[in-house]
Amino acid sequence: MFPALATRVLRTTDPRLLWKFCWNFGVKGLLSVERFKRGIKRGEYFPPFLYLSIINSCNLRCQGCWVDVEEKDSIDLETLNRTITDAKKHGNAFFGILGGEPFMHPQLLDLLAAHPDCYFQVFTNGQFITEKIAKRLREIGNVTPLISIEGRKFTSDERRGKKEVLNRTLRGLDNCLREKILTGVATSVCQSNIDELLTEEWLRELIARGVHYVWFHTYRPMGPKPNFQLALRPDQLVRIRRFVTDMRAKVPIAIIDAYYDHRGQALCPMSTGISHHISPRGDIEPCPIIQFATETIKDPRGIYATMRDSSFLKDFRELSANQTRGCVVLERPDLVKQLVVKHGARDTTVRGTAMAELEAMTPRFSQWLPGEEIPEKHWMYKLSKKYWFNDFNAYARADHDATAVAKVKELRANASKASPSEPVVR
Repeated sequence: MFPALATRVLRTTDPRLLWKFCWNFGVKGLLSVERFKRGIKRGEYFPPFLYLSIINSCNLRCQGCWVDVEEKDSIDLETLNRTITDAKKHGNAFFGILGGEPFMHPQLLDLLAAHPDCYFQVFTNGQFITEKIAKRLREIGNVTPLISIEGRKFTSDERRGKKEVLNRTLRGLDNCLREKILTGVATSVCQSNIDELLTEEWLRELIARGVHYVWFHTYRPMGPKPNFQLALRPDQLVRIRRFVTDMRAKVPIAIIDAYYDHRGQALCPMSTGISHHISPRGDIEPCPIIQFATETIKDPRGIYATMRDSSFLKDFRELSANQTRGCVVLERPDLVKQLVVKHGARDTTVRGTAMAELEAMTPRFSQWLPGEEIPEKHWMYKLSKKYWFNDFNAYARADHDATAVAKVKELRANASKASPSEPVVR
């Protein structure tokens, strides 16, 4: 699999762009993780991978979206440049750019061009990537578009609230591939698309199109209008994990995941400290679905000192790691509320209903399903995760005793009996 993947990437990617990826993301990214590991030993946490939602606005209206897409909040270029420059001083080289729809930010391309020594992954629906934009991305050279596809024709329209979504997205995808840009496809796997896109046939179609990597992440019912009917059952989460490990060893396309280590044990990137999130208002949040904050990137101390010294982020990491290897928001929203109240954290949404949404949540299972661990099969993923993407001992002091495991198994058992639309009562 690996020789075929390497050959395909070499043949279909601009050599200059591939070099940028290998150096800015590969070499410098690994050095950033090593620096992060050394910081942990000193009790200092600064995530090597920062994710910035630079704008709220979006042209689509996806089911279950927790972003205030009707609003026009965005981070200005000066603040973005200052934030990234400060992070670079402390070893960071990789940044995820999210929205809303990032290509609706009028200064996105200026931001990417201003930091040729960094690598950016832009999460996008692809519909704003015209031929002209794709050519500009190739000129800039340090960006990989990660284009979201949520199903085939009819499923995409229903899932994303517009018409002709898939065709418009594929046009943007093809524009990137024609310019020989390293390009990926992301899918939020849910009830409506799991049978359509979690298949070898779909991966083969993407390979034939020229796509270089995919990212399957799972739908999480959050926000003001959570769609519980889209939520997956525990057996489906296991199915996704098994599919990913099987296909990694079989199909010449890279497959990303962010919730498991090399042994197949669940983890949370927020709990390990390897990543945190910046909102479109500049608020520093534990992760995108925890829309509360006590700090901002506008703090004159700079983002490094602000995040390193944040007791709010520290408490969130420790609370989550002590309670679960999965998602503390889904499993224990009551504890998240307690921590928000303890720190007097502000609601970072425009709608101002994040606390009410948290209070209305009923505990659900997440990726932590004890006894269902599926280790990596391919040596490349096994090795890279073992050294550069694991739990970084975040759970070493956690109190995951028999009672905690039993509660997770109870959630799972209740979920298996319920329909996807029914909450799982603890």
